[in-house]
Amino acid sequence: MTSTVLVVDDEKNIRRTIRMVLEGEDVEVLEAGSAEEAIELVRAEDLDAVILDVRLPGMTGVEALKKLRAQKEQVPVVMVSGHASIADAVEAVREGATDFLEKPLDRDRLLVSVRNALRTGALEKEVRVLKRNARKRYEMVGESAVMKRLFAEIEKVAPTKGRVLVTGESGTGKELIARAIHRLSPRAEKPFVKVNCAAIPADLIESELFGHERGSFTGAVGKKKGLFEVAHTGTLFLDEIGDMAPNAQAKVLRALQSGEITRVGGEQVIAVDVRVVAATNKDLDAAVAAGEFREDLFFRLNVIPLRSPSLRERPEDVPLLAKSFLVEFCEENGMKPKPFEADVLEALSERGWPGNVRELRNVVERMAILSDDTITLDDLPELPRRQIPAEQTAALPTAIAGAEGPRETLREYRERAERQFVLDTLERFDWNISRAAVVLGVERTNLHKKMRSLGIKRDGAAAP
Repeated sequence: MTSTVLVVDDEKNIRRTIRMVLEGEDVEVLEAGSAEEAIELVRAEDLDAVILDVRLPGMTGVEALKKLRAQKEQVPVVMVSGHASIADAVEAVREGATDFLEKPLDRDRLLVSVRNALRTGALEKEVRVLKRNARKRYEMVGESAVMKRLFAEIEKVAPTKGRVLVTGESGTGKELIARAIHRLSPRAEKPFVKVNCAAIPADLIESELFGHERGSFTGAVGKKKGLFEVAHTGTLFLDEIGDMAPNAQAKVLRALQSGEITRVGGEQVIAVDVRVVAATNKDLDAAVAAGEFREDLFFRLNVIPLRSPSLRERPEDVPLLAKSFLVEFCEENGMKPKPFEADVLEALSERGWPGNVRELRNVVERMAILSDDTITLDDLPELPRRQIPAEQTAALPTAIAGAEGPRETLREYRERAERQFVLDTLERFDWNISRAAVVLGVERTNLHKKMRSLGIKRDGAAAP
């Protein structure tokens, strides 16, 4: 792709010489005879680099450099001068210039400097895009009352040093809450380190958290920093803390109490400054009562409790999440943007989502990949009907739970009643879709979609 470079010099011959050199390298060149003109061009054009003379009529090059960096900090600037002193060069570099060249310009030196500036600018642009995408990926989405309360709690908690325990079902976005706390905290520019306590074997978790010395155990071929050290001055996110091994619980408690750790096999005490955010989908109160989790550690972690709501508690957020995921997947896979039909969003909102936001994300990704230009009800995969967990049913009164086992939810009852009503109407008119649609008060095409969503079809015959 062709790069665009702005050449700023009050001497027309200098600008023309630089243009000839750069155009031979497939670089598009814009020209300005003054700093004031250059500032206007930088504001209006998408530039990849600027070559700026120090001595200019009116505003000097160094003054212009300061304004350019304030205006578009990411644009690399190469300074040039025929009468510059070392002090000029030092000041230019201090203000953000990527290089400083003296006149008369050497062709090869100019090309190397411009190539380096373009390469630096491209890398910085790529980093900005990656950071923006990362922020977007970990952005919390929701306008429901329960999410607004959660956002308000995060804003209060984030600036403090208080430890946070995030609870909630699997797939509700507990990690997003931890990242939001870190992003809004004074530690935002420091490391955010995630530890999945359930994924690390019990005999290795101490080494992962606190590090080890060489030879401290079989396989310890070198010294290794633990994640507490890696997260120093930042945030340590202990995910699935309820699954942590008892021996590791004791060491984590000591680290939280003293702010110090010792590597496995070592004797040196290492001071660490970390803010701990923990998360679990387990009932830690019950785990403490059963002797499976240390009560003293629970109290240390549960300074500020936050609950991550299930998707069932905020069905009005489902369309927002689905649209956000769809845009993300289309961009990631180089697809052109595609919309949802309204009835698809309605159908998604009516689902139970036992897997919460994670399950919704997976379903949207599947539809984004397998659908055509628009996502319709035909693209919506059949999802298993959500059953009431046995432990919840056991707690219900007999009149509600029933002797025969779990009853269906209100949504499931409504879907079943709607399906039966549509089916009865179709059979009443001998599966004449047009007449049934009139009686049901819907468009013929909408009735076809409704039949697909409810799984209604006439076996052995095509509907007219």
